[in-house]
Amino acid sequence: MAQPAFGIIHLHAFAYAVRAGLPRQQVSTITLRMERPTDILCIGAALWDIIGRTPAPMRVGSDVAGRITRIPGGVALNIAMALVRAGARPDVLAAVGRDTAGDALLTEMAARGVGVAHIYRAPDLPTDTYMAIEGAGGLIAAIADVHSLEMAGPKVLAPLRDGRLASDGAPWRGMIALDGNLTVALLAEIASAPAFGQADLRVAPASPGKGERLLPLLARPGTVFYVNLVFPT
Repeated sequence: MAQPAFGIIHLHAFAYAVRAGLPRQQVSTITLRMERPTDILCIGAALWDIIGRTPAPMRVGSDVAGRITRIPGGVALNIAMALVRAGARPDVLAAVGRDTAGDALLTEMAARGVGVAHIYRAPDLPTDTYMAIEGAGGLIAAIADVHSLEMAGPKVLAPLRDGRLASDGAPWRGMIALDGNLTVALLAEIASAPAFGQADLRVAPASPGKGERLLPLLARPGTVFYVNLVFPT
């Protein structure tokens, strides 16, 4: 059985590695080959990033002046937006609430060239949010509220099972960029379902805390993991 490959890169470069079609082996450098646009699926978190920034030093209890911005974010969406800048045509599979925040997010995604046709619009769930505070020394604290993605469950993957994009009888044969925000059950489905069996799967865990949930994918032949730390040999 082919073993999963590990790419040693930083997350912000993940999309460029995917776009370049790097070989399935350990990677330490990235060379972007600008070819014709390619259709790639990005599966995982698509949400609003709410970031408070100040140039002042901060500690617990600080109350300082700064700027607060709201921009599209989430690991899968960040990868998709980087792919657009690299000349690709990515589609995102995610859960976005059927609310004002969700409407605005999809409008912004489409304006940035990201495909939104297959995003699950949850009628009973809010659009997910990531909130962070950054001070003079960098990130102070952050909270990721991605409960809607987790609660949507199999509905996020439905286009790859019901024939809209693929099915067990007609598997997806292109590239998939997958983040670590899906539930263990969904990751296990991706690891074993025939609909995903022919996909070129590239995985970005994004944080150490999500590493364990990716265990079902370790047994999947040909899966590529991009991580920020070098594992001992």
